[in-house]
Amino acid sequence: MTKASSQSGFLCATCGKYHDELPMEFGANAPAMLANVPEAERQDRCELTDDLCVIDEEFFFIRGCLELPVVDHDDPFIWGVWASLSKESFMRCHEIWQQAGREAQPPFFGWLSTSLPLYPDTLNLKTQVHTRRVGERPFIELEPTEHPLAIEQRSGITMGRVREIAGALLHL
Repeated sequence: MTKASSQSGFLCATCGKYHDELPMEFGANAPAMLANVPEAERQDRCELTDDLCVIDEEFFFIRGCLELPVVDHDDPFIWGVWASLSKESFMRCHEIWQQAGREAQPPFFGWLSTSLPLYPDTLNLKTQVHTRRVGERPFIELEPTEHPLAIEQRSGITMGRVREIAGALLHL
């Protein structure tokens, strides 16, 4: 999944060609753990929607947006990620999913469940999952550690870094 910037394209450092649009969002369609479930067993063992995932009625995940402020641009760069939640938190989140005002609820503790390329291991980084207004995916806030992704979320990135990420990911 990618979402393009309103700004024009960019000259790709990876391939040397001009791309018409600069993606401002990349994401995973499922939590990393889903890859451990054999394809033939997924229908029986997994429930996966665009926003929620349950594996073996034991592991619970929610999809959200890990936003990196872009210091020289109005919009953030967004990693579409998954976070695992406890069963209790998942059930509470599901309970308020269509409830107006859910953004006023306290955040849910979770673990990042998406392996992001271009960073050291991102699986199981501690997160806070903040629900937002109905219709908006939750905001995923990383624990403020020295992990490069957490630093970028706190400090922001430049459009140059966005072009670097896009150039690498468009050619995977």
